[in-house]
Amino acid sequence: MVYKLDSTIGFPDPRLGEEDGLFAVGGDLSVDRLLLAYSNGIFPWYPFKKEDAFMLDEDGQPLIEWWCPMDRFVIFPKEIHVSHSMKQMIKRGDYAVTINADFDGVIGNCSKLRIDTKGAWLGPEMVSAFKRLHELGFAASVEVWNKQNELVGGLYGVTIGKCFFGESMFSLVPSASKLALIFLAKLLENGGGVMIDCQFETAHLLTMGGRHITYDEYMKNVKS
Repeated sequence: MVYKLDSTIGFPDPRLGEEDGLFAVGGDLSVDRLLLAYSNGIFPWYPFKKEDAFMLDEDGQPLIEWWCPMDRFVIFPKEIHVSHSMKQMIKRGDYAVTINADFDGVIGNCSKLRIDTKGAWLGPEMVSAFKRLHELGFAASVEVWNKQNELVGGLYGVTIGKCFFGESMFSLVPSASKLALIFLAKLLENGGGVMIDCQFETAHLLTMGGRHITYDEYMKNVKS
């Protein structure tokens, strides 16, 4: 079942949603709603095309979609897999990695790369919402820089408690996003972080130690 949200800051039980994880549409991208969402394993998507939207608003535009799959794909920081080639890349020191040095640059590059991609669209409303979270300390970025001090890769996501809820990543050179993810995992492991939420499985993340857990196990980690 898919519920239509109103202005009230709240969500129905995501366990009652569709098998693919979609369970609500509508509402807004306010800070309070987003924090409540991520604290319960819920994340927003905007469909790329009108024909992909579950429901349109009064102006004929796609409503925000809220997803919460019961089968979760995550990476536990201590389980991050660093391949031999990545170890060699790190050892060479070709790139520098920072955190929160250029959130706008990271989300801007992620938005450009997803602008023509079927599926979730990282448009102006979503970008503004995540920037607000970042300003309040609830979203973070990891940046990868080449020796010319150019931003060549990175990732960003929401940070609540001991968990990092990954949203998007980009690479302008081979393996830059992998380097960002390894840096993030090691940072979380050393700082007591417990989980990186990857939202959905990809071949890229599977090779780096991602695995499936149930929503109940997921929520135990979120609330740890």
